[in-house]
Amino acid sequence: MRIISVLMLGLWLAACSVQWVKLTPQGENVAILQTSEVSNCTPNGSTTVSVISKVVVNRQPAEVQKELLTLARNRAADRGDAIVATGPVANGEQTYNIYRCRR
Repeated sequence: MRIISVLMLGLWLAACSVQWVKLTPQGENVAILQTSEVSNCTPNGSTTVSVISKVVVNRQPAEVQKELLTLARNRAADRGDAIVATGPVANGEQTYNIYRCRR
């Protein structure tokens, strides 16, 4: 029983470090910018993305942020080529404005 518990814990810890969200080829074309960098761009809506930020314990904030950025880039790909976060991550959720900067 002890061996099974140790194996289960190991699998659980490994799963927590895996990035579940993959960047699509279309998402690769979406830049992550700051508000000051989109003054010459055309706004094209927004998207709110979310991931699970707690699995028994809180997940690493950097991993949550990375997955949110990846999701936002994937979702924005059909409407623009740049995203800007509108605020901080809150409970595994973040909103991004979408811009079309390339003409």
